[in-house]
Amino acid sequence: MNKKYIVRLTVDERDFLEAFVSKGKRAAYKIRHANILLKADADGPAWSDEAIAEAFSVSAGTVRNVRQRFVERGLSAALERKKQSMPSRKRILDGEKEARLLAIACSKAPEGRSRWTLQLLADEMVRLNIVENISYQTIRRTLKKTN
Repeated sequence: MNKKYIVRLTVDERDFLEAFVSKGKRAAYKIRHANILLKADADGPAWSDEAIAEAFSVSAGTVRNVRQRFVERGLSAALERKKQSMPSRKRILDGEKEARLLAIACSKAPEGRSRWTLQLLADEMVRLNIVENISYQTIRRTLKKTN
């Protein structure tokens, strides 16, 4: 089968990948992707996609995708996983809603309370119709990242 994406590694890229693989202090998928590139090199071993897939216990599609990312976007993109084009879940708090949460959290606590609790903040966000519903854990994560 004619390959659409031919991997041709430079000497520097090959040296980098060999060092990358030999260190062993990386994520397993990154080492696997580096090995795929080393074996797919047209100027080196030039293994077939099926042989690479079998040797590294991945699908032939993974080999094709790593090749494609290397040719189109370079070495660093080939070593990484593909980023999601759309998140699997929509965020509850966007930038504007986060700003409103921070404004509420920095305001005076409700009467009879010395400070805001996470549950009070969640209830206030719902009461003000900023969000339809929200858990106190979402409030916690949002406040933690803005610290």
